[in-house]
Amino acid sequence: MPTLDVSDVLMSPEFCDTELWYRRNAQTVDADGMASNEVTRQQFAGVVTVDRSLEARRMEAGQVIGGAILVITQTRLISGKTALDADIVEYAGADYRVTFVDPYPRYGAGFVQAHCELQPFDGGANEQ
Repeated sequence: MPTLDVSDVLMSPEFCDTELWYRRNAQTVDADGMASNEVTRQQFAGVVTVDRSLEARRMEAGQVIGGAILVITQTRLISGKTALDADIVEYAGADYRVTFVDPYPRYGAGFVQAHCELQPFDGGANEQ
């Protein structure tokens, strides 16, 4: 196994985006069986790369735009578990749902690689 620790590179200001945000929904059920979500929004740092570029699929019923990003971070993003929805990463004016998270100790201690799928949006003006 490689022993190169690249955590200094990944967390350097030239490479790391320190203005990333994620939202996490905690779900609870009250005594009457009614579910409710409590949303928390947290800032974190990570390296964002393209996993799958934006692609417009045109169909009879309309158009769907899809894409995905990879986020390499030391923040423990989740793809969902009991009482928690998958995290939503806010990046470049769009929302991406964490679909799965891989441990990546080869980058350095505590790193994970999160695969995030673009969430549907209204197709308005692109601010990128």
